[in-house]
Order: sequence, then structure tokens, then C-alpha cells
Amino acid sequence: MNNAAFTPGNPYSSVRVPVFARNGVSTSHPLGAQAGLRMLWAGGNAVDAAIAAAAVMTIVEPVSNGLGSDAFCILWDGAQLHGLNASGRAPQGWTPEYFEKRYGRQSKPPRRGVDSITVPGAVSAWVALHERFGKLPFASLMEPAAEIAERGYLVPPVVQQKWAAGAPELQAQPGFAQSFLPAGRPPAVGELFRFPAAARALRAIGATKGKAFYEGEIAAAVTSFVQQHGGCLSMQDMAQHKAEWVTPIAKDYRGYTLHEIPPGGQGIAAQIALGILSNFDLASLPVDGVESQHLQIEAMKLAFADVDRYVADAGMEVTAEQMLDDAYLASRAKLIDPQRAQDFKAGNPVQGGTIYLTAVDESGMMVSFIQSNFAGFGSGVVEPTFGISLQNRGYGFGADPDAPNRANLVGPGKRPFHTIIPAFLTKDGQPVMSFGVMGGNMQPQGHMQTLVRMLDYKQSPQAACDAPRWRYNAGLALNVESGMDPATVAGLQALGHQLEVIDDPYQDFGAGQFIWRMGDPAAEGYQFASDPRRDGLAAGF
Repeated sequence: MNNAAFTPGNPYSSVRVPVFARNGVSTSHPLGAQAGLRMLWAGGNAVDAAIAAAAVMTIVEPVSNGLGSDAFCILWDGAQLHGLNASGRAPQGWTPEYFEKRYGRQSKPPRRGVDSITVPGAVSAWVALHERFGKLPFASLMEPAAEIAERGYLVPPVVQQKWAAGAPELQAQPGFAQSFLPAGRPPAVGELFRFPAAARALRAIGATKGKAFYEGEIAAAVTSFVQQHGGCLSMQDMAQHKAEWVTPIAKDYRGYTLHEIPPGGQGIAAQIALGILSNFDLASLPVDGVESQHLQIEAMKLAFADVDRYVADAGMEVTAEQMLDDAYLASRAKLIDPQRAQDFKAGNPVQGGTIYLTAVDESGMMVSFIQSNFAGFGSGVVEPTFGISLQNRGYGFGADPDAPNRANLVGPGKRPFHTIIPAFLTKDGQPVMSFGVMGGNMQPQGHMQTLVRMLDYKQSPQAACDAPRWRYNAGLALNVESGMDPATVAGLQALGHQLEVIDDPYQDFGAGQFIWRMGDPAAEGYQFASDPRRDGLAAGF
């Protein structure tokens, strides 16, 4: 079966063409894709490929992710869809009082340093995926990354730019300079960077199937280092961590179904926005015109207003089902004024900066996987013996007991609000596309904008990647890419949108990877599309 009849051609300038293949891996760095393909050539499946690629990405894009990251996955096993939440929890010592005593009354925990570190979950995602679906020995999946960490790689332009941008803020954080400023400065473009400490960690993780990371020598080194520098992450916190299999939440749009990981992630924002847009005939409007872009922007604002107010990992005042209710979203759609931009507040649903990769194989298995430090280099804290760059997901909590969203208030063993979201598209219960984008709160915005282009306007995945995008920030403020039609920019400004045109291709407008299933993968294969906003290529063989 062919799930879409895309409009031929690509109206946007691009250096990429779609790749068609029966097996493949798509990442933002070629070495990650190569590692995944190596596993497929060795007889592995899409899960083996995704794990090997994810491990390599911790080495070659250390600004975006590392061995101390969190991860999520949505997977089609050939028969049904599975979700995996491998986000880590807060240390047992974290309470609002803990942060107020150390920092005074704040709305959030610190953005950097030892008091931003939650338990890292990415390694547990690799282990859980392998235990349930993997074919090759787990240690072999770690070897490509270990080899690259040991021998080194040449730093690419996008990674180098973000590396240099983050170094001044982070160079004083424990272990950062030792690990990521080996010559006393960020590496230059094309300079060889080696990370032997991470190679040791990867091989220990491989040999023990992750136990060294959560119960053994790596856990001991990490917790000792954090405590030495004033944090409270403990061996108990690490040992208690478990990845959790979950049921993805679903929302229909234009005859397809978008699946996201349930809260506390922000994937539901994309579903809310699409549910609102389903009340408008977007296809009747020019794809890059003012009217269509305005409706999409306003729908995204409405979605974020509800997400910021209600979404948390547990204890939400409302359910995801209530937030996605068709009647509620229709009522929200009525708030959109076609003639002016607005700053929306949350509604009442009660009725009555990341790396993304995707892998597929000819058996029909499709993996949508994402892992992230959160901010560039995460907390900035790096355990030097094993090169564990620790995330700063604690910044996703609220620390003020009087804030409206009390469900996301920091507390012992709680999981914070999460920005990283893999996505999956089905039609009539069958798999269509594994996809995702990168870039903080741009992620649900990128999900929505690309799906509107593909499903409403029948643009190909590559055209949807190449098209100029906007990014909503707060209030009436937007960033838009310089490639957007000046007439559209002027029209949006006339409606009251406060626009900043960004002429920097390295800004986070939602780089990503998309794999669209063309039919029986053993016969017809998949179409791969890769976003040109990052280094790297879509990989297919």
C-alpha cells in the first residue's frame, strides 16, 4: 500500500533529495547512521541499529546529548506500537525547601550545575529496547561508539559552533574543561576530538548490559563526583531507576493518527494544535501564505497555554483525554481571530538544545528514538573518569509551591516536565511514518508544521523539511527563518505578530529526520527525508 500521493517536486531550495531504501538509519551525523547500518549488515534489526546509532551520537554530538542524557522511544514491532519512557527521576533529597534554602525562592531549580541533575535514563532505554526486541549481543552495539571515542572524529561546523557558544558559561563547571576543552579551548572545525573516558564507559556498559551504569563502577563514580561538588544524587537514586513501557497517546488528523509519548512530555502540544486546526480548511489556503501560517501559529499558542498550565509526569488536574477532546478543541479553535495575533491563556479542559534518530528494516520494524541533555551540554557537570556528561532536566521542574501547575513541583523521585518527544504516524492502524525534530519547545511546533505540509498540502517529507518555519517563543513573539516569503512576514506583522527574522541556519527551527513507509518494506521500502538545518545526511541502503 502507498499511504500518500505527494505533490511532485520540491518548491524550496535544498541540498538533499529523498532516499529510498528497504533498510536504513537516519540521524543528524553520518557516523551515527553508519553505526546503525553496520548493525543491519551484521544481521541485526532496526532496534539494534537505533541503539548503536544512539550510542555514537553521544560521542559525535556531545553538545546535544551524552551518556548522562534521558531518552524516549516509539516503536512499531511489525504488529503493534510500543512507547518507552526512559526519563530519570529527581534525587530523593530534592524538595522545594531544599532549593529555597540553597538559592532563595525561585520559580525553577538552577539551569546548570549539580542541582540541575536528575538520574540519567538514556542507557536504560538502550537496555530495555535490547532486552525486548534486540537480536545482536548488546556489547557489540556499543563497540562502534567506543571505537570512535577512542580514535576520535573531526568536529563538524554546527557542533563546533554550539560547542564554542556554550564553553564560556560552562567552563567552570566540575569536569567540563577536562573533558570538553582538552586544549584549553573548544575544538576547531575539522579538529580531531578524542574521548577515551567515554570509550571506557561504553565498553563497561556493553559488558554488563547497563548494570555498571546504574549499580556498579560508573554509578559509584558519578554519584561520588556529584556529591563531592555539593549535589545529592545517590547510588540509591541510580539503582532505583527503571525505564517504563507506556501506551502512546493518539490524535486523529486528516485521516491519519499522530502518536506521542504521554505527559509529562510536550508531545501532546502537537496533538492539541492539530486538533484545533482540524476545525479549519487549511488546504483551501496557500501553503506559505499569511492565512495558513497565522492559523497554525495561533493553534500552537493555544496548545502551549494548556501544556504549560497542566502537563506534568503525574498528578495532573486534567487527563490527556480531556485535553484532546474534540469538543474542547473546537471551543479553543473559536478563540482564534483571523485578523489579529493574540496572547492566549489556558483553558478548562474539564467538561462537566537533543538528537533524534529513526531506523527501519525490511521486516517492517520502525523505531522513533530521541535522547537529549536538555540545554547544550546539560548541567555542564562531567564525571571525568568515564566521561559522563550529566543532563540538566531538573530545570524542567517548578520550585515555587505557589505556581499554578503544582503537579510539576519538584519533589523526591518525581520526573520533570520533558521537552523531548519522538513521534509516529499511522493510518487505519498501520504504520506510516517514524519521525521527530530537535530543538527545545520547537519540537511539537515542528511536528505540527511538517504534518500540516504533508497531510493538508501533500508536500513530500523532504519538501516539508526544507520549507521555512516559524518558532513561537512567548506572548506575541516569534522567530521566523529568513527564507520565509517577505510578503508573508509582512502580513503576519500586520496581524500583530512580533517577528524576528533569523538569518542563521544553525538556529533551532526543528532539524529532524523522517522515514515514510511506501508500502511493504521488503518490496517497496521507505522514503527517507533529512532536515538541512543540521550537519549529517539521511542514510539509506
